[in-house]
Amino acid sequence: MVPDRYAAVTDTSGICVARLVFAGQSNYSLQMASRRRPADPNQGRLRIGNQWNAIRIIALSQNNPLKAIAEFVENSIDARARNVSIVRGRTRGEQYLKVIDDGEGVSDFRYVATHIGDSIKQRLKERGANGIQGEFGIGLLSFWTVGEQLTLTSCAAEGAAQRLHLIKDSPDYAIRPSRELFERAGTTLHIQPLLSGMKNLSGEKIQSYLASELRDRISRSGVSIRIIDRTARKDLLVEPRRFHGQLLHGLPEPRTPLGEIYVECYLTEPGAGAGVGLHRQGTRVFPDITRIDAFRRPPWTSGYVEGIVDASFLQLTPGTRDGIVYDSAFDSLVAALQPVETALTTAIEEYRKAEEEEASKAILRRITRALKEAFAMLPADEYGWLSARTETDNRRPKTAAAGGTGTGEGHSGADESSGAAGDEATLPDGVSVDGISVAEQPKTDPAGQRSFFEFPGPLYRLDIRPAAARVAVGRECALRAVPRDKSRRAVDSDVTITWTVEQGSGTLDKQAGEFVTYRAPLEPELAVIGARALQNQIECQAHCTVTVTAELPGARGAASGAMGRQGLPGYTYRYAPGELWRSRYDADQSLITVNSGHADFVYAARQSASKLRYLGRLFAKEIVLANFPGAPRDELLERMVELELYMDSSLR
Repeated sequence: MVPDRYAAVTDTSGICVARLVFAGQSNYSLQMASRRRPADPNQGRLRIGNQWNAIRIIALSQNNPLKAIAEFVENSIDARARNVSIVRGRTRGEQYLKVIDDGEGVSDFRYVATHIGDSIKQRLKERGANGIQGEFGIGLLSFWTVGEQLTLTSCAAEGAAQRLHLIKDSPDYAIRPSRELFERAGTTLHIQPLLSGMKNLSGEKIQSYLASELRDRISRSGVSIRIIDRTARKDLLVEPRRFHGQLLHGLPEPRTPLGEIYVECYLTEPGAGAGVGLHRQGTRVFPDITRIDAFRRPPWTSGYVEGIVDASFLQLTPGTRDGIVYDSAFDSLVAALQPVETALTTAIEEYRKAEEEEASKAILRRITRALKEAFAMLPADEYGWLSARTETDNRRPKTAAAGGTGTGEGHSGADESSGAAGDEATLPDGVSVDGISVAEQPKTDPAGQRSFFEFPGPLYRLDIRPAAARVAVGRECALRAVPRDKSRRAVDSDVTITWTVEQGSGTLDKQAGEFVTYRAPLEPELAVIGARALQNQIECQAHCTVTVTAELPGARGAASGAMGRQGLPGYTYRYAPGELWRSRYDADQSLITVNSGHADFVYAARQSASKLRYLGRLFAKEIVLANFPGAPRDELLERMVELELYMDSSLR
């Protein structure tokens, strides 16, 4: 028999039943049904019981209005917009926010409103479209975190402009023809009124957030994003965030079969950077990768690294889109970044060593300047420099840079040179007459001519050297007045200097001139000598104190005067925990060794200022011990206090 027609029906259980009807035999039928086991009431598929409640949960899952604005901008970028404008203003007593683009527009508003969670972008990705970020179909609902009502106006390439109107916490939508006089391609998103918490959302905050959140998307797409803040009357341009550290080249390329991983890292000073952000396809997921437990370890937590890690294969949490799913794809990312972590750790260690060496040089320069100031104010025949080496002295041991953290990490217990001693810290041989070092004298070229910038300016201050002197009763001491300009150059012309004894009964050999001699009385006292410098109409004054004593300590020991080239030695660290010595001076090596394992050093190293003062005290101790060998304990302590006093102002 030949079938007359085919008919298909469906029974109440949903099973398709095919029925064939033959000619002349209408009362005969043959039903062919698929045979299956009876349905199990305890098995089935999940489904949504209350669709509107599910939509509300999705809409309220976004908790960051800035993230919502970034979602709107990303929709514009996905629509191939070249220009995006974000307008913030006020109308009719209500604040509003607009996002205007010149992209391809929305062709079907009904599909957008009735396919929540079913993004057409996902289908475009499956067909091979590149550069599209969205995939969940819920981005538009994030307007709930920004304002009360949303109006989306768009005109596709062909067709009239239409408007989609949505209201927060309402299941209804409305599509109406647009009444705009001039229709144009692109999309305009208008939210009004804004929520009360959006009042403090300034244009600068939106600019800063988008510059970091969409850094790579802006760079790759070339889109121009402007923020027009009509409330603050500002026009801002969003530029991709730039990192200011040192770009690390040659990092290992992380490999995984799941997709591409892009790593861009910069070395920076601790605390200066914002950490390494985790991105997905150009959009930031985490501002700092250390928010993930698997990366809460060095080098990511060191504070020395900033940049981005972009993994295209990570699975985002659809609701907030500021989290990831910790699945096998995430495990692949962690494994692929291990070689990068090793390279970053090595780079950070090298950076720390260079940083510590530079810090040691800076500390030594500060201490040298403080000692120069102190020596200029103290009697020149009582204090002298220690021995110092130059770069041509091959007796200086060549060792690695010191670690000066005070924690002892990385120390092997052997001496380590800080590299801070060299010609930068070495002073000229000896000290010139009356405590003025040769380094302070005007410099000349080989022909004996001064450089233009070495000519002194007008009188600015007056110094007396020494500023604190000691003299035995009935004896004499020489004083010198040094007029200086604002750059501390000595002023040597058109200056008149006069002297007076303002306190005490001593006498001066003359009342005017650069040099005078003070004769002490026969009784101990504290004398104050004043000097006055006059240049045209500029006048400066200075004072020095002279201690007249019956028991004058001896001059500095011969050991210090026999020390070769005079200056300030370098210093190094030695980690010696449990040992009570704080520092040791080796005259043969011209090196001061500091115990970085001492409790005092560990305490002082917590802050750079206290560490500088602590090292300055150690240098003062070694200078006092070297200049006054064999002096009684009380005199050494007095000298120590004296030297520290005049160093203190330069070490603050």
